[in-house]
Amino acid sequence: MNKREAVLNLISSKASTDYIPAAFFMHFGRSFHQGQAAIDKHLEFFRFTGMDFVKIQYEQSLPAAPLISKPQDWAQFPRCSAEFFETTLAVVEGLVKAVQPEALVIMTLYSPLMWAEDWAGDMLLSDHLHEDPEEVKKGLEIITENVLPLVRGCKRVGVDGFYASSQGGEAFRFRGTDIFQKYIRPTDLAVWEEIKTCTFNVLHVCDYRGGYDDLSPFLIYPGNVVNCSLNLGDRTLTAKEVSQMFGRPFMGGLDRKGVIAAAPVADLRRTAEDVLASAPEQFILAADCTVPGDTPWENLKTVIEMAHNYRRKS
Repeated sequence: MNKREAVLNLISSKASTDYIPAAFFMHFGRSFHQGQAAIDKHLEFFRFTGMDFVKIQYEQSLPAAPLISKPQDWAQFPRCSAEFFETTLAVVEGLVKAVQPEALVIMTLYSPLMWAEDWAGDMLLSDHLHEDPEEVKKGLEIITENVLPLVRGCKRVGVDGFYASSQGGEAFRFRGTDIFQKYIRPTDLAVWEEIKTCTFNVLHVCDYRGGYDDLSPFLIYPGNVVNCSLNLGDRTLTAKEVSQMFGRPFMGGLDRKGVIAAAPVADLRRTAEDVLASAPEQFILAADCTVPGDTPWENLKTVIEMAHNYRRKS
């Protein structure tokens, strides 16, 4: 059984009980953002750590756009053609050719909301959504249409699926309103409609901007696996609870800023051991998001090997 088969067996409920897949992700330096250098760095990371699938980082800058100062300006967001993503698609195609059929290859996919935040900033976007959401909606719809050529291009060159990152339901945003349900979630689901038939998709509920006290708005999202933080408001969930909540395997268990990043190896091993001991049967060991760029690769290799061997020695 190779890495590809191990992950596919897991999501089809045919997982071998003696093997826990694992994967971690990080951004590489700017010199590794495109071309053969990007392909080689992703491969080096994949080979060194021994992780079970390749996740390609999206590092392409957004299209140049005019500054906005009022909600009506959101309709000015530029439209992207398929050609805009050629540099990214070249990396995707190179990795697909290099790794398949040994392992699955998936592409990082930021949500339309996250694109909008990168363009205007989260505070301005939030203010405008509160002030005049119908005007902001025009921009979000354009951005959603911009994401689709990237998705289709990735599918055309053979990618197995996507790591679809979503935000908007954090505790600090839109409380007491229908903004997430009415204006944000529909853009996410429009993208999911395009990717839902892929072989392997990860739903990532991203807490980069802030934490959540309720994950229920994301329960209707598709995805073979869910990846999120275990911190929910003032309590800490277990991997089993999240897996049961979403009705699918859970990927995660380790805090990206915790022991994985800088702790002594003995502490790292103890923490990973605790996570593995309490994991559900269908489980992928990972962090709750991308780990810091200076995280030692040796740390990641250590916990990945622990995952692979944990049930074999139990």
